[in-house]
Amino acid sequence: MKRIVNYAPGKGATIILGALPLILIAAVYLLGSEARLAINPNDKLMPSPASFVAAMGRMAGQTDPLSGQTLFWLDTWLSLARLFTSLGVSLILGLVGGILVGFIPYLRSSFGPTLAVLSLIPPLAVLPILFIIFGMDELSKIVLIVFGIAPFIMRDIAIRVSELPREQIIKAQTLGASTWQMIVHVVLPQVLPRLIDALRLSLGAAWLFLIAAEAIASQGGLGYRIFLVRRYLAMDVILPYVAWITLLAFIMDYALKRLSIAAFPWNNVREN
Repeated sequence: MKRIVNYAPGKGATIILGALPLILIAAVYLLGSEARLAINPNDKLMPSPASFVAAMGRMAGQTDPLSGQTLFWLDTWLSLARLFTSLGVSLILGLVGGILVGFIPYLRSSFGPTLAVLSLIPPLAVLPILFIIFGMDELSKIVLIVFGIAPFIMRDIAIRVSELPREQIIKAQTLGASTWQMIVHVVLPQVLPRLIDALRLSLGAAWLFLIAAEAIASQGGLGYRIFLVRRYLAMDVILPYVAWITLLAFIMDYALKRLSIAAFPWNNVREN
């Protein structure tokens, strides 16, 4: 009996099917925008594509009086610098802490419950506390993102380490491996693919915390610009900025996916 679960689209069909929902969303927006503008040419809720182009042309041509850089690229640079710094710190903490907590029983018993609690605290709820402790400068924004995703990554890595077959650890000890050698040669190679997956899953949350921090206390950045122009109902700026953030997140996710496939082909058999 033929079942739909046994059929998979080809490469071309996959591209078409993936693009179809986006095309439908764009078509619905264009129709809605045209209808609203026909009633009120000054409508700001659903601007026309021409308004997007004009607004982004202004942003790309307008320079910051202090740095002399264009606002659009300055906002992009500030946000990406904060994001990459936070992701780097979170990766290091997640990898080192996750391996130690997941591999060493005493550390797992001591810090496992605390790690579970930290990963469940809503980071935005402690944002005022971070501003009080670390001030309103860059450090508080980075700490917010790290606090938001590092415990999740650490907990995910710890779970992956604890799931490793016990036979591998026993064989390594039989061959005379020390704890450090087991971590480097047995544990680390098997958790690195999971680390990339955990980072991919954390990108959305990282962008969320970044935009929130920039909206509340910042002098530049994509989130700062979005919340700055909202008072003017400048949807012709807000929507392109949202689309740009989405594109940046998609590029980062795709790059991590390709990195995982290239570096760990044995873990991505189905991807190929």
